[in-house]
Amino acid sequence: MLRARPVLTAVVVAAVAALALAGCAKSDPAPAGAAPAATVSTDNGRPSIAARGVGLVKGTPDTLRVVLGVETRSPSAKDALTANNDKANALIDTLKSKGVQAKDIQTSQLSINPTYDDKGQRITGYQVNNQVTATLHDIAGAGGLIDAAAGAVGDAVRVQSIGFSIDDDSALKAEARTQAVHLAQLQAEQMAKAAGVKLGRIHLITEIPSSSGPMPMYDQYKSGAGAVSAAPAPVLPGTQELSLTVDVVWDIAQ
Repeated sequence: MLRARPVLTAVVVAAVAALALAGCAKSDPAPAGAAPAATVSTDNGRPSIAARGVGLVKGTPDTLRVVLGVETRSPSAKDALTANNDKANALIDTLKSKGVQAKDIQTSQLSINPTYDDKGQRITGYQVNNQVTATLHDIAGAGGLIDAAAGAVGDAVRVQSIGFSIDDDSALKAEARTQAVHLAQLQAEQMAKAAGVKLGRIHLITEIPSSSGPMPMYDQYKSGAGAVSAAPAPVLPGTQELSLTVDVVWDIAQ
């Protein structure tokens, strides 16, 4: 179950555009190195005020996407592929036995490549890699599942990466969107007051696609001596940030 928690700190970027009211003197040019003022062009030709609000919220991930690989080698390409198929099937059977549904298991990569000697000139055998992407909805049991996969496949197992996500982030987006609009309006009101004008009707609202923070990645994991643990591998979801940016343009009341 995800829990959204608002973040009070937000980034607000705003600009006053086309405040060319009658009787206003031309401003001095900006000093060297100063950031240029943002401008907004409106199709009605009237002065306007533009503001940007960024809503930022946090939630707890409830979905884990893990990429598991099987790597086998043999002097013969056929033997390497046969061994890989057996281990890959054992991996998939283990995932299903741990409650992962067939629709959440997908082959994401299959490759057969030659291996070479130290000089890189003579082919010494073949290496087969088969990667399976599994979507897990039980993060608490993810560590045990990874250990079970390692036990079924042995030293051939590889955990390429994992990534956390929130299955239904609509509530988080709604909260971030509300924050962004309120912040943009607050900033626009402050600018209008400072300029001695009043906000008119909203001319344009644009939402910039949301972005999430970086997903934690799980280092490659190998079974076998030196890698066997008594407890399941720790897999901690932490929290995930979601931001949503809104640009709003108001006409200046005449």
